[in-house]
Amino acid sequence: MFRVAIALSILLFWIVAASAHVTSTGLATLDVDGGTLRYRLAVVATEVDYHGGRLLAEAAAGDRGAVERVTRFAHDYARYSIDGEACQPGAVAIRAAGAADRVVLDMNLSCARSIGVLAIRDEWPDLMGAHFQTQLSVRVPGRSSVELVFFEARRTASLDLVAPVATGWGGFIAMGVEHIVGGIDHLLFLVALLAMVRGFWPTVAIVTAFTAVHSVTLSLATLGLVDVPSRIVEPLIAASIVWVGLENVLAPGGLGRRWLVAAAFGLVHGLGFASALGELGLSADAMVRALIGFNVGVELGQLAFVAVVLPSLAWASRPGRLPGLPRILSLVVACFGAVWFVERIVGA
Repeated sequence: MFRVAIALSILLFWIVAASAHVTSTGLATLDVDGGTLRYRLAVVATEVDYHGGRLLAEAAAGDRGAVERVTRFAHDYARYSIDGEACQPGAVAIRAAGAADRVVLDMNLSCARSIGVLAIRDEWPDLMGAHFQTQLSVRVPGRSSVELVFFEARRTASLDLVAPVATGWGGFIAMGVEHIVGGIDHLLFLVALLAMVRGFWPTVAIVTAFTAVHSVTLSLATLGLVDVPSRIVEPLIAASIVWVGLENVLAPGGLGRRWLVAAAFGLVHGLGFASALGELGLSADAMVRALIGFNVGVELGQLAFVAVVLPSLAWASRPGRLPGLPRILSLVVACFGAVWFVERIVGA
């Protein structure tokens, strides 16, 4: 019992540590056209704060009171100014888009100035929850788009509308890192993939197979060459977690082909990653930067997670410590996957 208690404590620590980084993400664009700004924010209502999610869903369904409340939030929390003069927000259009739980907000703002330093404040905690983050693509005619990330520690940014801008690689890399670190389903899939594996080269083979394949489907889906609805992708991601977790418990002899399993399920996980880029509506040059930078960020976050978790798991699983920990961990991960599978099927 003592060993089981320790094992469950370690598992709880990992889950809490991963969950602490989980953030709901809004994908936003800002089109600058002289003194007119067009702001668009897409969120998944079921992923934000419960009360905020209900309010967004009601507004998208046409409830007048909910529309008025969301409009006030948009005016208060998406603020812009050029050279110190505040841009005035206009009407806010709120609609459901694609999946039933996806909501899009559109808002135009009028600015007294059209050139100068654009100051941005993107802060939605009262509606979306404290851990909400926004991925914002700012698009100015004749220039490369600029990608910005707003989260708890950074709610403001500025952009000179005249001076040349950098290519924005850093923003996409950060976006990739945050996406993988905040995606507890992807992280638990990695835990299940590697829980029973021992040795450097088998680990490299599995991680490489998963990386290479999901990079392909991420690129194809983001470019629009492959289109699989999220109502199919998300349950399949959950099913992959169940499969690998149960395989560790019921058929551990199949570890020699684990790299093939990683490659097969990497196809599905790549489609899931693509949702983070698909709605930004990036230009061709920005899309190239997005695909490369986002992929690099995902892999950096993934490698960092593996470097921290795998040695700890290997140490704790040695004879005389907790040799049954990988199987216990795999079983609990499979249970998480089963719950997500049912939720995603029911909510599809």
